[in-house]
Amino acid sequence: MEVDLLDFWVPVENNKTLFVWNITPNLTESHIQERLHAVFSSFGPLYLVKVRPNAALSTPGFNGIIKFYSAAQARKAQQNTDGRALFHTTPLKVRLSSQKMPHFLSGSRPLSHARCVELANHCLGFNGWTCDIVTLKELPPEDEEEEDKAGGRVRVKLGCVVQISFPRHGVSTRGAAVVEDVLSHAGPEMMLRKRSSLHKLVRDKAAVQAFSTVVLVLLGERKVMVELRRSAEHLFPEEPQGLIPVCNRDEVENLPADEDPWELEDLDLTVW
Repeated sequence: MEVDLLDFWVPVENNKTLFVWNITPNLTESHIQERLHAVFSSFGPLYLVKVRPNAALSTPGFNGIIKFYSAAQARKAQQNTDGRALFHTTPLKVRLSSQKMPHFLSGSRPLSHARCVELANHCLGFNGWTCDIVTLKELPPEDEEEEDKAGGRVRVKLGCVVQISFPRHGVSTRGAAVVEDVLSHAGPEMMLRKRSSLHKLVRDKAAVQAFSTVVLVLLGERKVMVELRRSAEHLFPEEPQGLIPVCNRDEVENLPADEDPWELEDLDLTVW
């Protein structure tokens, strides 16, 4: 029985990335995107499906990049799609990528909250996990002088601890986060919306931190076990205190949650 590990981190490994080419130009890019997703998602959840035109000096047509969360599912997809005419008369060429990532893109990072939820639901089912708030409270600003209530500005700092549980597996893990932002008074209703948005942001970040400790063990025949990655960076206190990393809301929102290194530039992929 083949065993594969799947975690809640952005996949950057070559053995999870497929390069697809020999796609004819008589189809639209959106149609190709839709068909590639339909074909390859049948082998497992996908992190990325990207279609782009061939280089100017190459044969007219398109090529695509498919990124799986699972190396075993990527390999199975490659073996079962290479050389087959999946959605047009020309057989596709499908290979595992051997592109060497630049050193500054080689590190992975946790998935966004939306991706974590999507992946957990796909592998465990909607009732296979729960997320509960342990603590959510407002923390005093580090520098009281930064507040300017008279001028209509107030610094809000929130700390949150959540617990994600997998009842069928008897496993649970916690994550913590702190966010802060300077809110400008713009009426009670607008302030309530801004605080609500900040509450959601800190809950989502704590949940992402918790998910980052989870490893799903895929056993085949849709059987899944849940394990936890244990390390010093994943040990959290019962309540958020000064040891938890702090980030500004602007820094978080200016970074696209699901920005992917493969989408930053057009990389020329080599294949096996």
